[in-house]
Amino acid sequence: MSIAQNLKDIEEKITAAAVKSGRKREDILLLAVSKTIDIPRIKEAVALGCTELGENRVQEIMAKYDEIPGVQWHLIGHLQTNKVKYIADKVKLIHSVDSLKLGEEISRRSAQAGRVMDVLVEVNMAGEESKHGVRPEDAQELAAQLGSLPDICVKGLMTVAPYDPVPENNRKYFRQMKELFETIKSKNYANVDMQHLSMGMTNDYEVAVEEGADIVRIGTGIFGARDYGNK
Repeated sequence: MSIAQNLKDIEEKITAAAVKSGRKREDILLLAVSKTIDIPRIKEAVALGCTELGENRVQEIMAKYDEIPGVQWHLIGHLQTNKVKYIADKVKLIHSVDSLKLGEEISRRSAQAGRVMDVLVEVNMAGEESKHGVRPEDAQELAAQLGSLPDICVKGLMTVAPYDPVPENNRKYFRQMKELFETIKSKNYANVDMQHLSMGMTNDYEVAVEEGADIVRIGTGIFGARDYGNK
């Protein structure tokens, strides 16, 4: 199927899920995950309205940044502290902050870039050993610690749910994420402005939206199957 048809189908499903959760389509950001995708196909998606792009690796943002103007970049994969300096002036939002050490480096590099960096706390809600993210019980403390740093603002939470051929099986994780989101929001920590809940990918984004996601990260659903993984 074409990128245009894929996007049409995704838009219809996001709209239906948003309505089911009592929201509007415009309340949900479709983040096009462009990792490993060639620039002509990314530009095709951009021309069709995908103006916010998510990448897992700093190297890919660096390679594509000048080639694809007029878009906003999100770093959604694991971020090493020694790579922060390369994207501190380039990305809109870092979804994958899972330690105070990483937050401190983001704060330092953001100050050097003359900006405040918006970040999400990554939560390993399912407790998968292969995934990054803090334990749910540690997310609140990390959010407060990050909020105490200068030149950084916590904007919400992110999780990567397990791949499951039955998307409904991930509903419990998304529901728990929403509850955690609301708990942290109620604390009114300094520089913690809980706006975003980034969860749901190609396989389970409809369930994620129904449970409160306002950012869904979709790659395969837009661009077609990659040679590896399921994002």
